[in-house]
Amino acid sequence: MKYPWLLLAAMLGLPAFSGAQIAIPPGTILPLSLDGSLKVWKAYPGKVIRATVMQNVPGTPIHRGAHVIGHVIRADVPQGGPARLEISFDAVEMHGHRIPLKADLRALASFFDVEQAQIPEEMSSRGLSPADWTTQQIGGETDYRGGGPVASGSTPVGKPTPYGVLALPRVQAGEPCRGVIGQNRRPQALWLFSTNACGLYGYSNIRLEHAGRSNPLGAIVLESRKGKLALTSGSGLLLRVQGS
Repeated sequence: MKYPWLLLAAMLGLPAFSGAQIAIPPGTILPLSLDGSLKVWKAYPGKVIRATVMQNVPGTPIHRGAHVIGHVIRADVPQGGPARLEISFDAVEMHGHRIPLKADLRALASFFDVEQAQIPEEMSSRGLSPADWTTQQIGGETDYRGGGPVASGSTPVGKPTPYGVLALPRVQAGEPCRGVIGQNRRPQALWLFSTNACGLYGYSNIRLEHAGRSNPLGAIVLESRKGKLALTSGSGLLLRVQGS
């Protein structure tokens, strides 16, 4: 078929794909892998950021392999003080079209944490194919592939898919991240992250100063506690769409 996304849109009951016609439902989570390293001392206002969607996103025509485009708002490397990086993500890019969005940051994980979440538990997965491995999600939940659930302890919280998991996001006590938003009760694509994943993983020298959930909406501010501020290529992100 010349335009496969039209078939997908029809199957999902969505209008034919066009950046002007499609709006991503608020509350939708986008699971991403950062395409290149982002170093504050090489960043500048307007610098383009690219990330790859790692799992088909339910309720939208957004598929695994699409890209999310963002930009650097501000980069500060003061003498003797903490480095600060302010960024935003602006649109999904696929098939030559862009779907505008405004999104906050739910979770960010280092490349090392992303790799660890794809390594099987040695004893339970010995001799099995990757489709049947048992792995640990970023945030601590267990993904029992090959017919099992995604579980928090002994409680099922989601289900595996070929490229991630589908589950309703949950709230963990003491964390600022939200669970289900408004009427969007559709299971979300969480990739390698737990349902209650929130904040930063594997970046002990960086803190999330502003997630973009409140004004200024969509502005994500990271600050280094010590040393240089850099996000490595292959870092994992969960963005939460607020609206177009």
